[in-house]
Amino acid sequence: MLLVVGVYLVAGNLAGGTGGSGKTLAKGSVPAAYQALVARWGNLCPAINPALLAAQLYQESGWDPDVVSHADARGIAQFIPGTWAAHGIDGDGDGDRDIWDPKDAIPSAASYDCELAGYVEDVPGDTTNNMLAAYNAGAYRVIEAGGVPSISETQNYVKIIRSLEKSFAAPTGRVDPTEQAAGAIAYAQEKLGTPYLWGGNGTADQGGRFDCSGLTKAAYESVGIELPRVANDQYNAGAHPGRDELLPGDLVFFSDDLTNSRAIRHVGIYVGGGYMIDAPRTGAVIRFDPIDTPDYFGATRVTEDGAKALPTTV
Repeated sequence: MLLVVGVYLVAGNLAGGTGGSGKTLAKGSVPAAYQALVARWGNLCPAINPALLAAQLYQESGWDPDVVSHADARGIAQFIPGTWAAHGIDGDGDGDRDIWDPKDAIPSAASYDCELAGYVEDVPGDTTNNMLAAYNAGAYRVIEAGGVPSISETQNYVKIIRSLEKSFAAPTGRVDPTEQAAGAIAYAQEKLGTPYLWGGNGTADQGGRFDCSGLTKAAYESVGIELPRVANDQYNAGAHPGRDELLPGDLVFFSDDLTNSRAIRHVGIYVGGGYMIDAPRTGAVIRFDPIDTPDYFGATRVTEDGAKALPTTV
């Protein structure tokens, strides 16, 4: 444990600088079917960018084009029919405006964002934050308040989308290290040799056994960060360092489809030197495994804000 923690501390000192939210998408963060749409329409106006648009769509629907909310919000962008009637556009130019068609709904989401940004462009403060607040509470409340209004739901919505934005953006610089990473590694190291159990969360009735995402969830839970249960949801719990920027404690992910984060099927905790601790499969035990395999997808540097921003169901 001392060796791994020492590696983490040294690596953390070398990773000075701040992470950035760029205008390009992190590899595979958006399902391949929607990536070109998000990349194109996410640059429709200065108030948005592809990562921000992706964060909104993920928060609203989890990329499900057929979902209907309890409030009758529909499709991948979760438009209420009345809002769609006023603001939906024919994004693909086929002559109709289909609330269920991502080729119309994603452009409409971007167009609506930009329209709201225009309404609040003279309001003091960050235009993007004001736009998001207008999306949640209405432009008139933002104008009246002179910025993001003192409504807890609205303030939380702005914080969630800006946090999720970081998880969809390709970083433009070094990503800050996670302070809790060493504790998460220490937890996982204590579980080395524990037999794998599909669906295992480490509970007493399961004999303290884990599957891959159960282990990573428990490891970060031990240091006060609550991750989702499933590996592909854990991918959006922070920014995505490149392979040459990995630090101990980063979650590393594996998939048979390297273009789609929703297809991720395995996760481990990076410990340095090209190795991770993971719960690999039935019949194996929690162990050290190399990460440089053909199915390596990418990594996430978990943050508390990033984890809290994730929707409870996607």
